[in-house]
Amino acid sequence: MNDYFISANDFDAFVSKMVSERKVVGPKAKQTKFVFGDINSSEELRLDYDVTILPPKKVFTPPCQTLVTFDGTKFDGAVDNEPVVLFGVHFYDIKGLDMTDQLFSENNKDINYTAKRKASTIIGSNIQNVSTRAFWGTIGTETEPQGHDGFVTKIGSGYHYQSCNQKGEDLIAYGNFQAATPEQVEEARKANEEMMTKCPEKLSHSSEAIQKKVRASFKNEKLWTQLAEDCFSCGSCNTTCPTCYCFDVQDKWNLNQVSGMRNRYWDSCLTEDFAKCSLGGGLEENFREKRGERFRHRFMRKAAYLNEKLGGPACTGCGRCSSSCTADIADPVTVINKIMEV
Repeated sequence: MNDYFISANDFDAFVSKMVSERKVVGPKAKQTKFVFGDINSSEELRLDYDVTILPPKKVFTPPCQTLVTFDGTKFDGAVDNEPVVLFGVHFYDIKGLDMTDQLFSENNKDINYTAKRKASTIIGSNIQNVSTRAFWGTIGTETEPQGHDGFVTKIGSGYHYQSCNQKGEDLIAYGNFQAATPEQVEEARKANEEMMTKCPEKLSHSSEAIQKKVRASFKNEKLWTQLAEDCFSCGSCNTTCPTCYCFDVQDKWNLNQVSGMRNRYWDSCLTEDFAKCSLGGGLEENFREKRGERFRHRFMRKAAYLNEKLGGPACTGCGRCSSSCTADIADPVTVINKIMEV
């Protein structure tokens, strides 16, 4: 790791040079909110964002992604390995990418994901403004973000930049960087440390304690029925989550009925049809037919089932599910704290 400093005046020139030579995706304004999108100028990059509508996983697994194109007996893969610099990712979203890196790389490796991921450079950025439903300061604190190649932190007179590997080091060529002083390194450390106490929502128990209590609540059907009473089964909590990775695969045929494509789409375990299976002969079975069962499954996945595999909960505390839920019942802090009190 190497530590650098760039002044505020030189930072815009650095971004401008980078976007002129590389494909850059970063946080940008969309009306009153923020999204990850293509950055074409330094003015578009908004490192002061609180949270984006969708997580940066969409860069590697888009909501709709073509896997294969076909024409008769000919098939072609549609792997996208275009290099991209994903710039300005908050630490909780880096942790989300760490989880999907692991899950998409094990067993039957997903080459569509891993090819794009390998071609990417991820630069994290410090949190300057906190979203109203954030709780990243009290969840999964036992795990640290690892999947980034560099990290930029806004400090008083400019930006501290830490390159984590050669990919991160390569970006230095685009700007007027200088070696950071020990004082600048310490200022950046304090800036990131102090933000960990700024979340408006907080979990009151450790990840280990939550895992045990949530898992033990599985058979409490009355509790889960009450928690899911107002659920619309819309799936917004899943589609905005940085660690959800379920997908559906569909073939799309052209009018000639010979050629077409196979696409995958984000899917959601909260929707009614997610667990519906065909039994043949026009019969079907839905093994999570009730709202409470689907609601329970989501929290088991986030707080209990994957902890040992991932080293912590499959939740980063971004708060996207809370803010996107129409019924305002998806907030993990509210649900988990209630379970811990039962």
